[in-house]
Amino acid sequence: MPVGQPPLGGPLGRSRNRLSASALTTFLRCHRQWFFSNQVGLHGPLRPSQVSGIVLEDALCHLFMLHPPVVDDDTALFEWAESHLPELAEKAHARGRGDWESSLWNQADKSWDDVELSMYVERLGHGLRLFIEEVRRCHAEGGGPYLEHYRSGQSPFDVPSPAWGKVPYHPRPEKVKDGSLRSFEPTQKARWSECGTPVTWHEAWECARPWVKDPRVVQPQRLYHPAGWASGELDLVFRWDGNIRLIDIKSGSPDSAFASSLEHQLRFYAWLWHETHQGQCVAEMEGWYLDGGHRVSYPAPLKEEMETLTNTYAIHHRNMQHMAEGVVAFPSNVEGACDGQSAGCFWCSTSRDENGLWRHPEGLEWITALPPPEIKAPYAPLSSIQGRVTVKGQLTGAWGPLPNHFSEPVLGAVLVAGQQHITLEESEPGAFEHLHSIDHQDVVIHNALPGVWRDQPRLYLDSNTEISPASETPNPLNVTRLGLLRTRANVKGHVMSIRQRSGNRLDGKPWSMVAFILWDGTHVAEVVAFGNSINQRILQLQPGDEVSMTGAELGWRAGLLQLRIDSRKTRVETSARIS
Repeated sequence: MPVGQPPLGGPLGRSRNRLSASALTTFLRCHRQWFFSNQVGLHGPLRPSQVSGIVLEDALCHLFMLHPPVVDDDTALFEWAESHLPELAEKAHARGRGDWESSLWNQADKSWDDVELSMYVERLGHGLRLFIEEVRRCHAEGGGPYLEHYRSGQSPFDVPSPAWGKVPYHPRPEKVKDGSLRSFEPTQKARWSECGTPVTWHEAWECARPWVKDPRVVQPQRLYHPAGWASGELDLVFRWDGNIRLIDIKSGSPDSAFASSLEHQLRFYAWLWHETHQGQCVAEMEGWYLDGGHRVSYPAPLKEEMETLTNTYAIHHRNMQHMAEGVVAFPSNVEGACDGQSAGCFWCSTSRDENGLWRHPEGLEWITALPPPEIKAPYAPLSSIQGRVTVKGQLTGAWGPLPNHFSEPVLGAVLVAGQQHITLEESEPGAFEHLHSIDHQDVVIHNALPGVWRDQPRLYLDSNTEISPASETPNPLNVTRLGLLRTRANVKGHVMSIRQRSGNRLDGKPWSMVAFILWDGTHVAEVVAFGNSINQRILQLQPGDEVSMTGAELGWRAGLLQLRIDSRKTRVETSARIS
């Protein structure tokens, strides 16, 4: 099965505490790059190549999902498929322009007008040629071992390869409205010959079609490790010859600075397949580069390597989770910054010495001209925000898993102390998965994270939180009374990066959020706004602008401070950066 369901039920959004292929490869290139981008949320400006990579992959998957007509040879089959490329390229290019123009922070020296439509046609053509090679091999091998299954109307796979005219497979169909399940084109269908006859060219296309990420499915189409700490989203899975071959699509060329990460990425996918498919091993793995149509192969890990890979990835995962927490200092001193030589390094190589002299990569000159924000009452430095606390009370009222504000199902409970009560909640799915198994009621909770949601105080629990019976800790030190927990902050600083995200929940309902990084001169924190809390003032923010907030809600993601804007309680004032 090329997709799965995570522990705790239901495909989830990306978790900062879950190991993924992109997180692993970034971490292997540069630990600080991973920390700033994946954990802190500090990103650089959007590049046209990032947009093109997404829309070109989707266009190629659209092509693979088509049903070919009856043709005489592979030349006619290729010409039929090639005739669809201009339309697919035009749609992808238009979608890319929309994504580029709606982005809140783009690379300043780039314009979407510089992205040529002919380049899209050319790169889709290279992807088509790589697939036609598969079709030719499938035809030469008589259609593969599953030809007669298809001809008799059966699918040899639990999750079939997506195709137009077939009902899309949803990992959580109970969350999808009936109308969405039927949102396919029934006029398109495969044409199959009689059983026992030689395979035709259009049948070879149908048999060779890989599993791809179905563009009709808004739910995440990922594999999840049984223990919940790793996940991966595959591009292509070829299964037509009885073997499993994993393909990752790259819109660039093998000469890219990021190309060295491909083997690590594919080995991670092969390991994850083994862990989620009863020990089945991947036979081959490749990268398809659309710029030039290059096919780059790597040997797949052997079964005897899997235990070592599990241990290696588990160690990386543990190291990731212990890099830092609370409020993050920025910039680094010269000794703490990276050398900036790895692909993707940006903020991680930025530093300032004791004399105030900056070192930064190209494109960040503007940061050196920002005046230090004047922080005085009612504002306070980010470093003064209360972090982990110890509380005590009676544990009761277990609930969940239910969706949190990120629509991720989390476990919760209620802590009662005298007349005060407060909701406990996992900071992320699986962050404190044994909450409901605690059988004692009077407890002491160590290292909980204070916050607020919908004007109600809340304590967030993660892997660093401990809950012990009150009888075993009769006189805990530094206990904070529930009524004195700090749940809001008044802060001031400059915007360092900003981006907007939107999509659909599992039930099809839309969601949207804006996230930006606030820098008060010495520390950074992520600020998020959801739904109707997103206003024009926030959407017009640019890096370097000054932001002042009173009544920002405290929250935590992966143990790091996250401030949340509440449209009713948070007051936001902004001023544009002086160029």
